Amino acid sequence: MFLKISTIALIPSLIIQGHAVKKNTLRLPEPEGNRQGIMGTGKALSILILGDSASAGVGVQIQEDALLGAVLNQLKDQYHISYMLEAKTGHSTGQVIKTAKTMSAQHFDVVITSVGVNDITKLTPPNNWIKKQQQLYAEINQKFTPELIIASGVPPMNMFPALPNPLAWLFGQYAKAMNETLDKFVQQQANMQWIAYDLEQFKLLNLEMAADGFHPSKEIYTLWGQQMADKIRQMF
Repeated sequence: MFLKISTIALIPSLIIQGHAVKKNTLRLPEPEGNRQGIMGTGKALSILILGDSASAGVGVQIQEDALLGAVLNQLKDQYHISYMLEAKTGHSTGQVIKTAKTMSAQHFDVVITSVGVNDITKLTPPNNWIKKQQQLYAEINQKFTPELIIASGVPPMNMFPALPNPLAWLFGQYAKAMNETLDKFVQQQANMQWIAYDLEQFKLLNLEMAADGFHPSKEIYTLWGQQMADKIRQMF
């Protein structure tokens, strides 16, 4: 109720600031590089990454510096990895579900997801969002039969340099509520692990965001990918 009231009260400011952010924020492209392939030596492992612009690697110029590259770099000396990246800038949870539905059914040992920022910018109520998330993971389990799903939390958007207050504050409240519902859901699933997108920790380590003030930098992708690789090693 608090979030709904806050959203209604801030609508005039949200409209003005939203247009300004869209107009003034630097638009970065998705990085170049392979999104599907095989690499590494060791135990066989298959990985699928699904999501939005952060999954796609926006903020760096090549996939080797993005989330996919960070995960592969951490694991390539221990695993023979078959990998696939299906992610697109601007995608909400509903659009990621549509992407998954269009893909051929095949097994992946690990599926990594990162999606939610675009649901926040559309002011999707957290209760509606978690229902969409549950649909996403049901589709993932049915289509890809993974042993492990790693769900990355929504970034704390109140800490995004590109966003002014009160827009940043409100988006941060949405992110907090969404993360609470997702964390609770993940804890109830036998094959799921949760990773918080801990921007506060990244900043304490003096890791800057990308030039647009909205997406991860190479250094953040590296640490984020390391956290995911640690989860994978524990399982396989």
